[in-house]
Amino acid sequence: MSKAIAKIGIVTVSDRASRGEYIDRGGPAIEAWLDSTLATEYDAVKCLVPDEQDQIEAALVDLVDTQACCLVVTTGGTGPAKRDITPEATLAVADKVMDGFGELMRSVSLKVVPTAILSRQTAVIRGKALIINLPGNPSAISDCLNAVFPAVPTCIRLLEGPELQIKQTTTASFTPAIK
Repeated sequence: MSKAIAKIGIVTVSDRASRGEYIDRGGPAIEAWLDSTLATEYDAVKCLVPDEQDQIEAALVDLVDTQACCLVVTTGGTGPAKRDITPEATLAVADKVMDGFGELMRSVSLKVVPTAILSRQTAVIRGKALIINLPGNPSAISDCLNAVFPAVPTCIRLLEGPELQIKQTTTASFTPAIK
């Protein structure tokens, strides 16, 4: 019996990138980070959507409910601007809010840039999947994932998802005993 390959959704939220006016750097930064960190084989399911709440919600629902992704990572749309509505779309499709993720990501980001307080990263559970909202800046993506990812494999396991293993040379995960 073969193990199922983990499916991970990567969503870039950007008006300009969705119109082809800007090259998406966030989505590729997430995928490169996952490639360098995960020892587990995974399939990336990628999508690019404009800053439209209904389209973000539809992408998240599709990735979790139809594509069966155990983890969905978004980039973009987490700031205070009028069109930044990724957290609102994420919360609209959530079953549970995971406050600690956003708190930690902002804390880590504040060590790098004082305007990190303006970022509204969040994380939620939908069904058996974890959805994490990241900022759009590739270096901030790496900083945030480095901070929160040690808890991700355990969260996925608690949601009865596939086992995600982290390469020993990168971020270490924490795996408590689960009864």
